[in-house]
Amino acid sequence: MHAALAVHPASGDGAAGRLMESVAARLRPVVDRLDVLVAHTVEESRALMTDSRAAGLDVLVVLGGDGAAHQGVQFCAESGVALGLVPAGTGNDFARALGIPDRPHAAADLVARRIAEGKRRRIDLGRAGGEWFATVLCSGFDALVTERANRLTWPRGPRRYDVAILAELAAFRPRPVVLRTDVETIELDATMIAVGNTPFYGGGMPICPGADPADGLFDVTVVGDATRRDLLRMLPGVRSGDHIGHPAVRVLKASQIHLAGGDLPVYADGEPLGRLPLDVTCIPGALTVVG
Repeated sequence: MHAALAVHPASGDGAAGRLMESVAARLRPVVDRLDVLVAHTVEESRALMTDSRAAGLDVLVVLGGDGAAHQGVQFCAESGVALGLVPAGTGNDFARALGIPDRPHAAADLVARRIAEGKRRRIDLGRAGGEWFATVLCSGFDALVTERANRLTWPRGPRRYDVAILAELAAFRPRPVVLRTDVETIELDATMIAVGNTPFYGGGMPICPGADPADGLFDVTVVGDATRRDLLRMLPGVRSGDHIGHPAVRVLKASQIHLAGGDLPVYADGEPLGRLPLDVTCIPGALTVVG
């Protein structure tokens, strides 16, 4: 068994770098070879992963946050290399969706045990603009919130999103959007659209609570023409998934989606994917994960 541990030392305000040796120590006893790949840029990370794959890589374990996990997904998708996650970032939404503990040492022990037992499973991924995503693609108000949250240096952790939400509320207006799926076309003034392969974004908010990464379909949460007062009433329910009962919210399932309208930013896995228009496709079983 040839495994690699990809480490983004800056993740979680340096937590990943501090945890690197202890996580590696938990993985070494269950593999024949462990490459520790320390990267500070996306380009460096991809180059190191490619070198390991050329040597016959079986499993890539990513130590970091959702940004690091996103890079691991790009590398492992449709490759046969299994992906394991040890969360050490701000949101950790992909790890949460896979049932991995939010405590790095517990997560490393779990991943090591699953590697030793040979447990694998295949899950779906989203594909948009030439990029893979594992969690949620969003456009509209929530994408603007993510854009602002990524610029904030305070507060730390998921509370950054709460501050960003309040700031964006002051300026946002619903925009005309066309949502065309493989079964219907919807034209509306939309506040936000979230395309979920898994339920969570923004540090544990189940924006698409019914999303299942093994059913070959996205769960799409559409928030129509909502006022600021509507959003303020709705937002507390996003933490529990109760927002889907609001009259302005519609949930649908689709495997292919075309989004157009407005000059709105698009984010997936918390990473920027440009702006609308965009085509989004669910690719069944595209990723093998440890577990």
